[in-house]
Amino acid sequence: MPTEPLPQPSVASPEVIEIERALTRVTYLSTRARAHDRLMAIAGIPLDRAAVAVLRQVADSEPRRPGELAQRLGVEASHVTRTVQQLQKAGYVTRVPDPDDRRAQRIQLTEAGRAAVGRIRDAGARGLQLALGDWDREDLGRLAALFHRMADDFLSYAADEESEQSGQALRA
Repeated sequence: MPTEPLPQPSVASPEVIEIERALTRVTYLSTRARAHDRLMAIAGIPLDRAAVAVLRQVADSEPRRPGELAQRLGVEASHVTRTVQQLQKAGYVTRVPDPDDRRAQRIQLTEAGRAAVGRIRDAGARGLQLALGDWDREDLGRLAALFHRMADDFLSYAADEESEQSGQALRA
């Protein structure tokens, strides 16, 4: 039995088009290798971009199973497993038993991991402070709230989309 195609989104509003353009610019600027290397040099942390993303996610939601981290990051579980191994060898994370299922493990920051995340966040925040130094506190507060709301909506949409695709796969 063929699967039903996903519904096509309606035409995007001009505001959404402008948001997409701005996000593309910000993403490009913030994910360039040179920007990452500069951030790591300031923080004094020798990690690649994938490791930093996993380390930050663990800090924001620890302790989680590797599969949960992968889902939150929108990557394959094997990618997170390799990156966690790298972080574990470097002493930034450790594996702890899952209290809900002793056969499973969760990933938790070590003291060195907490210190590394602190230095990375501090270096990133200093750069943002310089870039946004002319903004007033009210605008910065609104921007932060809207960014968090947008990230939450993106995660919710991604989870709904995965659910839909899983359901279609089961029906096929």
